[in-house]
Amino acid sequence: MDAEDLIDQLRAEADPGTRASLAHLGIRTENALGIAVPRLRELARELGTDHDLALGLWRSGIHEARILATMVADPGRVDADLMEAWVAELPSWDLADQAAGNLFWRAEPAWDKAAAWPDREEELVRRAGFALQAALALHDIEGPDAAFEPFFPRIEAAAAEPGERVRKAVARALHQIGKRSMDLNERALALARDLQDPAARPAEARKLGREAERELASEAVRARLGAL
Repeated sequence: MDAEDLIDQLRAEADPGTRASLAHLGIRTENALGIAVPRLRELARELGTDHDLALGLWRSGIHEARILATMVADPGRVDADLMEAWVAELPSWDLADQAAGNLFWRAEPAWDKAAAWPDREEELVRRAGFALQAALALHDIEGPDAAFEPFFPRIEAAAAEPGERVRKAVARALHQIGKRSMDLNERALALARDLQDPAARPAEARKLGREAERELASEAVRARLGAL
């Protein structure tokens, strides 16, 4: 199946109610059809890895086609240039998360981009950077604890981010890194507590720190890490 045929199928499955739900979540819908992500994952399982198809789907500009592209692209063929090209075209926070969680973390430049993107000015590139940090913490079992150290200063710097889109990804990165190992848990907890300093931190950072400490210091998380 080529990209054009698959897009015709997607159009046939479009649901106005799902499209309206996207808008309610703050997702741009001018190029959206209205197809739930679980259905896209089902299609991706049927299609398997098909990088050329992924490129065609992405070029369409259709929101769901681009999400599907992140699911069927070959991470072995994803280089820094492709990552930069795709992240520059992100229209909404959910596609940033999908690209990071489905594809980018498996690509060779992932660690470099996870460190570099949070320093960029573009809001959705920054969102993708922190989403990529979270995805690496969750999925890349080969990554050593030391590889996450460069992420902590960026998390600290962005903890008071005024934009909620970026700040939510910052929080997720801190939570996922802190649930990876006992050593990283201690490191993340120390940062979470420091972020709560009322004399030095704004309200957004203090809230992020409180929520992170509550999860990372929980008995369930600490017991699981202690058993590893």
